[in-house]
Amino acid sequence: LPSLSAEMPRQFPKLNISEVDEQVRLLAEKVFAKVLREEDSKDALSLFTVPEDCPIGQKEAKERELQKELAEQQSVETAKRKKSFKMIRSQSLSLQIPSQEWKAPSANPTLSPTTPVLQSAFQPVQVPYDVPEFQRVSISGDYCAGVTVDDYEQAAKSLVKALLIREKYSRLAYHRFPRTTSQYLCSMQHEKWKVEDEVCPDFHSPPEENEDPYNLDDAPDNLDYVVKIKDGIPFVYDNKEMMELNEPRSLPYPDLETYTLDLSHVLALIADGPTKTYCHRRLNFLESKFSLHEMLNEMSEFKELKSNPHRDFYNVRKVDTHIHAAACMNQKHLLRFIKHTYQTEPDRIVAEKKGKKMTLKQVFESLHMDPYDLTVDSLDVHAGRQTFHRFDKFNSKYNPVGASELRDLYLKTENYIGGEYFARMVK
Repeated sequence: LPSLSAEMPRQFPKLNISEVDEQVRLLAEKVFAKVLREEDSKDALSLFTVPEDCPIGQKEAKERELQKELAEQQSVETAKRKKSFKMIRSQSLSLQIPSQEWKAPSANPTLSPTTPVLQSAFQPVQVPYDVPEFQRVSISGDYCAGVTVDDYEQAAKSLVKALLIREKYSRLAYHRFPRTTSQYLCSMQHEKWKVEDEVCPDFHSPPEENEDPYNLDDAPDNLDYVVKIKDGIPFVYDNKEMMELNEPRSLPYPDLETYTLDLSHVLALIADGPTKTYCHRRLNFLESKFSLHEMLNEMSEFKELKSNPHRDFYNVRKVDTHIHAAACMNQKHLLRFIKHTYQTEPDRIVAEKKGKKMTLKQVFESLHMDPYDLTVDSLDVHAGRQTFHRFDKFNSKYNPVGASELRDLYLKTENYIGGEYFARMVK
């Protein structure tokens, strides 16, 4: 589509790849090749391999970190960095602390007070509707990153780069980007944040009391756009007449050079040790903070949930956990079923291989195994710590005893017996 792409406006200016970007690109290629490379050994380590717990190794690692941190604390450069971090943190805390003019909330404890106006360069966001007032936890301190100052600085630079990339593509896709984050990014680049630059999709607040939740009076008007698929590519037309004239709407797009360079930065970020360490600690901290929130506000959230007048399966928020029916039984259940079928139906024809029909007993004989000798460990269908982000190991766990014949017989519907064994286990 050379003619169409020539008419479409470029969203980003063309970039000249610097030496730093070239190094990032080479690192990203190594990471990409490492992830895609097929491992010959089943137990080979990968980029995402989760290490096993080893008390001695953990103790030595902690001692090394402690020695490194003590050496850093004694340096003058580290003291300067910590001082600058304290200033930044005090500025961010000033954004969270209400001004002295703020008044106490009203007597109704279930509603939040109006968001206080902060006397700072950052404009406050007014909450469009009332929300329950929860008990909140605040972590104070000048330096609470949990990693060394050098690692903290490197992780911060990497994450800022990732946030800039995310903001860029969020704007391109007309997605809402967090206002506070955008303001901080502008201040880091010595730019002034403007309200008119913000992408604001249509927002519809929840219905108020005694208001019809199915009222569509304030719904957006139909803009008469028409979408047509050509060779798997959706084309948007202003109306049916423009579609008949084959003149699609000119939409901005990210050029290949910019996209490739941004992807290289993200892949390099994945392999960056200090960033992974900081993010791991940060996620653990947020998970613990959320658990504490649940302990403090469980009853408040439960009451809010029960007060929803239209709460049912169709309007509750759902999460796709992608659970397969083949995982409905535990290891012991699967093992007992395999032994039961071998004991009661050894002469039943259950498979066909190269035009030859095979009984259940012949299937096990071809695999050189006896079901009576099988154990939960030899069945080896449990996904452990080493299967995280490792689909090669996950697929081998999906095969009982590592045999695809048993998977097809017991965990599939398309087989010689029409999935009868699978149905019996699910039942």
